[in-house]
Amino acid sequence: MPNIATVLKEEILRLARKEVRRQTDALKKASAQYRKDIAEMRRRVSDLQRKVTLLERQMPKDISSQVTEADAQRVRFGAKGMCSQRKRLGLSAADYGKLIGVTGQTIYSWESETSRPRKQQVARIAVLRGIGKREARTRLEQLAGKNRKRSK
Repeated sequence: MPNIATVLKEEILRLARKEVRRQTDALKKASAQYRKDIAEMRRRVSDLQRKVTLLERQMPKDISSQVTEADAQRVRFGAKGMCSQRKRLGLSAADYGKLIGVTGQTIYSWESETSRPRKQQVARIAVLRGIGKREARTRLEQLAGKNRKRSK
């Protein structure tokens, strides 16, 4: 006949294992559900990234792509005209430079006639002549959004 202490010890062990198993089963189920949720979220993120890249490809790559070669040859540059255009749009030199693809200091040197823009940049300036304040702001926001993506 087994010792009562041994029987009691085995019964306590059996009950403890049963209780631990019951508690860990709930954790295992929750963990499995979390893994499924994470996998689904990863799939959604990759789908959204694919859509974003597709939309970025559809957008025009550069402002200068809207100007043809013939237009670029006919365009004249004047420092006063560029200065008045920048003021009409209500942009700082730095913001105006972002639209063209140069620094704000370059804009100041063009306006003070210490240097002249290249043909490609003159073409970009010509494209900006036809836009208004709202369009300029939306283009700046688009450029800021692209720069944020690249920095991440």
